[in-house]
Amino acid sequence: MKRFTSVLILIFLVSCSTVTKPQRFAGPWDLKVLRAVPRAAFGPSTNLVSEVYYEGEPLQGKPTRVFAYYARPATGSGPFPAMLLVHGGGGKAFREWAEHWAKRGYVALAMDLAGHGSDGRLPDGGPEQDDLNKFHDFTEAEANQMWTYHAVAAVLRGHSLLAAQPEVDRNRIGVTGISWGGYLTCIVAGLDDRLKVAVPVYGCGFLNANSVWLDRFAKMSEGQRQRWVDYFDPSKYLSGVNCPILFLNGSNDFAYPLDSYQKSYFAVNGPMTLSLKVRLPHGHIWTFPEVDCFVDSVLKHGEPLPKLKSMKITDGVATTAFVAKVPVTKAELNYTSDTGEWQKRLWKSIPAEMVNGKVTARLPVERPLVCYLSVTDQRDVTVSTPHVTLPTPSVR
Repeated sequence: MKRFTSVLILIFLVSCSTVTKPQRFAGPWDLKVLRAVPRAAFGPSTNLVSEVYYEGEPLQGKPTRVFAYYARPATGSGPFPAMLLVHGGGGKAFREWAEHWAKRGYVALAMDLAGHGSDGRLPDGGPEQDDLNKFHDFTEAEANQMWTYHAVAAVLRGHSLLAAQPEVDRNRIGVTGISWGGYLTCIVAGLDDRLKVAVPVYGCGFLNANSVWLDRFAKMSEGQRQRWVDYFDPSKYLSGVNCPILFLNGSNDFAYPLDSYQKSYFAVNGPMTLSLKVRLPHGHIWTFPEVDCFVDSVLKHGEPLPKLKSMKITDGVATTAFVAKVPVTKAELNYTSDTGEWQKRLWKSIPAEMVNGKVTARLPVERPLVCYLSVTDQRDVTVSTPHVTLPTPSVR
């Protein structure tokens, strides 16, 4: 009997040792190909920045090039940490964005994702970044002609290009994107296990459930809509994120509302930090201290952002616990008593109390329907709890 038991244990141990983790969903992208260093041509450097053209994905059977700005710190030989910078709708490769990171001690690559160069449309550029190229119908065989396919591939190839540079520490590379760039960042972070940190700003997934593009999805057939979601919605990729990720958004963002946003950050299985700001403007803004400090905390061993526990509400009092290396200067309860479209709700903030690492706030008389707690430290860095929707008061 003992021998039989030992054999069973041995079989169990061998079985466990040979079990492999499920592979990430790769969608239509060939990740092995995109990990190869793309062909690239660098121009001369001016004020920390060089222009570079690198190999893109074929479009309608023809090769394409991606234009980007490559920036490096003014002094030192590295190896430096590095950042991929992914612009949003109506954006381009921003030289100033690359310079921002170079001045902070990073190598940076800000690529164009609309088939443009430094001064206009490239004759061999990828798809234009417009709604037609994002949402038109396609077959499985045509997925590699869609804008999202080309944009994600350009970011992944950009990572491979950065990692090949002798002045870059290939083990300290992150990505941040704004708006549609945040949408792309959610996909890329779920595909590319080489990344060490990710920060999507505004952008998220579950766009078919709620977003400013609902009219686009309404015009699709059921099959077309499901095909788009299966291939190109970040909801299919966020569970694959294994690096620290910061989600930054506003309470009333016109494009990426809080319900889809919450579904997106809850889809992440790894370490996730949330910064939700009341009435945050939407734009190509790359000076958020939350982004800089979060990336520094991972790639440069800088001081971390405050960490919040989930918010609990008991007897009309909202509470959370926090840990902060940098002193916290402010705590708030943020709430709305409105229903209807997330983008149009009126949000208010009231001070919360901080005692011994605990934040406490009594719900206001005007009964909140949605609320969350936030803390801000001496660096003007704000971190939030997920929002909670309270039960609608019963009518008597």
